[in-house]
Amino acid sequence: MSEVLSQAEIDALLNALLDGSVDEETIKASSPQKIRVYDFKRPNKFSKGHLNSLLNIHENFCRSLATYLAGNLHTAVEAKVLSTEQITYDEFIRSLPYPTILGIYNMLPLEGNALLEISPTLAFIIIDRLLGGQGSENVKNRDLTEIERKIITSRLKRIVQLIGEAWTEIFEVKSELINMETNPQFTQIVAPNEIVVVSTMEVKIDEARGMINICLPYIVIKPILDKLNTLLLFSSGVKAVTPEEKERIRKKIEWAKVPLRVFLGRTQITVQELLYLERGDVIPLNQNIKEALAVYVGDFMKFKALPGLAGNKMAVQITEVITKGGDNNG
Repeated sequence: MSEVLSQAEIDALLNALLDGSVDEETIKASSPQKIRVYDFKRPNKFSKGHLNSLLNIHENFCRSLATYLAGNLHTAVEAKVLSTEQITYDEFIRSLPYPTILGIYNMLPLEGNALLEISPTLAFIIIDRLLGGQGSENVKNRDLTEIERKIITSRLKRIVQLIGEAWTEIFEVKSELINMETNPQFTQIVAPNEIVVVSTMEVKIDEARGMINICLPYIVIKPILDKLNTLLLFSSGVKAVTPEEKERIRKKIEWAKVPLRVFLGRTQITVQELLYLERGDVIPLNQNIKEALAVYVGDFMKFKALPGLAGNKMAVQITEVITKGGDNNG
């Protein structure tokens, strides 16, 4: 049923109010009131526009972070923003594990400090890759050794610089690492009830995953909040990549190591035959010796090649480049 009054109903209501047959307070009491709950302990100091602008900034940071880690670890890296929200600093600190990796950094010329948290899982993945491992995420959380601490501190310094560079579009910020901690209780950069904005990001290194949190106190970025609104007003989608940026990314990728393997063929044998295999035994495969072999980069077939020798080593000669549609049935 429509709630819009007809002109006749409006006239009748006005007449009733004038002659006193209907009480004005009765009408007010019968009207549903729209009430919005406001928590004075957690005032919303960041508008939706502010949060969207910070999301754009941290998406730019994620792209730079993925490029940096890919070149540093020589493997494929992806990074994306999962959420951006405002909470109290105490709530953020209480949500962190112990131990964890915490980088306290400044944002000059702004006053005050911000916080970068790298989850223990991600930290150990990075450390393991740098020390020649596969970057396993199944590592029990523990305190860092002195060597591990130096390794992760060195990477923290560069990651903090990347955060500052991500702000360049709206404000020139120079970010420097001040200190690294592992106990959240030792990182009181603002009062517990101060409002902060926390951006949570997921970093994928090969198949392993870890998290990053950036904690920005309201009092630190308050002087440039108007610039965040300007960024939202003039942003028109994804920022175009300049030729210089493309070249820099290309050079980083060139140094990334990828697994390459040649598929010789397949066959089936019984368990008994497997148990009695000895050195010198010949296993016939289903591959014709005159046919080119499949060459896989990662899990995708990218080339065809013929087997042979290069000096005293086995080798293959590329005969065909597969530009698209390579399967992953190696």
